Amino acid sequence: MTTPLNVDWPRNDYSRVPFWLYHDENVYALEMERIFRGPVWNYLALDAELPNPGDFRTTWIGETSVVVSRGQDGIVHAFVNRCAHRGAQVVRKTHGNATEHVCIYHRWCYSNEGDLIGVPFRRGLKGQGGMPSTFDPKQHGLRRLRVESFHGVLFGSFATDEANGAGRLESLYDYLGEFGRTMIARFFTRPIRILGYHRQMVHGNWKLYAENLRDTYHASLLHEFFVRYGLDRATQKGGVKMDERHRHNMNHAYAGTDSQDEARAAYADQKGVEVDRLQLRDTAFLKFVPEFPDGMNLAAPTIFPNFLLIQISNSLATRQIRPKGKDAFEIFQTMFAYADDSPDMIEHRMMQTNLVGPAGYVSMEDGEAIEIAHRMSATTLNDHTVVEMGGRGAIADTTHRLTEGPIRGFWSYWAELMDVEAAGGVR
Repeated sequence: MTTPLNVDWPRNDYSRVPFWLYHDENVYALEMERIFRGPVWNYLALDAELPNPGDFRTTWIGETSVVVSRGQDGIVHAFVNRCAHRGAQVVRKTHGNATEHVCIYHRWCYSNEGDLIGVPFRRGLKGQGGMPSTFDPKQHGLRRLRVESFHGVLFGSFATDEANGAGRLESLYDYLGEFGRTMIARFFTRPIRILGYHRQMVHGNWKLYAENLRDTYHASLLHEFFVRYGLDRATQKGGVKMDERHRHNMNHAYAGTDSQDEARAAYADQKGVEVDRLQLRDTAFLKFVPEFPDGMNLAAPTIFPNFLLIQISNSLATRQIRPKGKDAFEIFQTMFAYADDSPDMIEHRMMQTNLVGPAGYVSMEDGEAIEIAHRMSATTLNDHTVVEMGGRGAIADTTHRLTEGPIRGFWSYWAELMDVEAAGGVR
């Protein structure tokens, strides 16, 4: 059983985060209860992954396995992947097409809408056994989630009753806000096709990755090849945008808006970051084909708590955070292209996606950095982070990317949901 938290925030603008919040078992249990199963909208899948009636895929909300399925009526349903009988996992495949789902344990059978449609020996055998006469299959379907879609992005919520914050749950439209709706609509301007999936396990707390996605400061330092090849530099035009409650954000940049001389001067004193150390003979994977009216080569909007959309040059993907205990999480990445892309463009996107995937540079380097931070913070639980790049006080959008404001925004909304807001807390 979870117990209420008592968090003594060193600063009320969330520029200091106690290390123990990443490592405490009770904190993690409360996150599963108040965030992932609370009054928020969690990313589930893309509508394009379920083109036909009966199509399904398994996904996760926090540590809860969820099935997303297109019913025979064409409507998308989501339900907990746990048999109503004895709690066994029902759907064991990652994806497929089915008219029904059968639990292997006792063969209870469910429709692809999650309704219980079959119980072996329900009426007994030869006048013996069976379920009570009062047993009603309608009362024993799989637990359903609320499902809403925006531009083909499917979100689900456990907030279907007051215990999970139904009275506090906004519509998906309002939850995303104008900011979130605009960012999602940017990516899904035309029909898409799925290219494939990446999975990466990271041995660290999921909040470290949520911070990492909002941390524009590290990108042009940790990912040295970004700097060297001009993909992402602090000297380039860009910035950070957030919604009004600072729970969602977007890091964005424009390649080619700085010079080599500017970059060389800016990074001259940065240890380990060398602008001119290596050059490529084949620059094909660096090629950027402009395809959005805004001209951004980097756009990475995040939607609290578990969703990232990312464009790095012409690589396009969604990422889902899947916590696996307080000390690990999985990043599940879905690569996509546009349905009318040429074969050459598909090949180009795939090449760039391999560059930034778990076997490439970006995700691999992020994973290692997060694991190091997680291990070392566990040794000093009474200490705290310093989140001050960009200044203290009010959390605000910027026209530069040397800021950790979105990280503080994440923690302000996290604290609200966890009922541990700092006294006089800054938003």
